[in-house]
Amino acid sequence: MKAQPFDHREVARAFGMTLRSVRKERNVSQDALSAIGDFDRTYPSLLERGLRGPTLAMLFRLADALGVEPTRLVAETAERLRREV
Repeated sequence: MKAQPFDHREVARAFGMTLRSVRKERNVSQDALSAIGDFDRTYPSLLERGLRGPTLAMLFRLADALGVEPTRLVAETAERLRREV
């Protein structure tokens, strides 16, 4: 079976949903996430709305700021994408 190609917008949207879910679970506001991760204050919002996708380096910074493993963010994003197919 051939792997399903994902559009970058679908991936960005799924990642944004994952990020929002984990951020809320960890009880961290977007502003706090920005401060902890030393991001521009608008960056978490852009990610959560699926308007931007993180680079690999930013994925690691986000995970570190949230106190989770980067693999968790990737795995949960992949699961969201599989459910939508």
